[in-house]
Amino acid sequence: QLQLVESGGGLVQPGGSLRLSCVASGFTLDYYTIGWFRQAPGKEREGISCITRSNRNTNYADSVKGRFTISTDNVKNTVYLQMNDLKPEDTAVYYCAADRIPREWCRYDRKTGYDYWGQGTQVTVSA
Repeated sequence: QLQLVESGGGLVQPGGSLRLSCVASGFTLDYYTIGWFRQAPGKEREGISCITRSNRNTNYADSVKGRFTISTDNVKNTVYLQMNDLKPEDTAVYYCAADRIPREWCRYDRKTGYDYWGQGTQVTVSA
């Protein structure tokens, strides 16, 4: 079964950190483009970061740039999203998605064309 599974979400105080993981099963992430997205209550799903597997180019939304870092681990077939200096407005369900087309670069705000999506992990930032 081909799937992505996110983990690492939870409740954190403002200014805290979390690291989300996105593990692929049934396929390898080599040469896939991976995106991280989030959806807050009552809002549309938004893209926040992406990484191309072929050359590790990354792209970030302004709202997370400088605080979030996307990275990959080939051995573990996993993509991470390190989130630092979290703010209440970061509260959302976070999703990862994989696009099988190898790309030289990616846009964080592209939401179409992804082949696999995870089920999401809840991140709550509150005092």
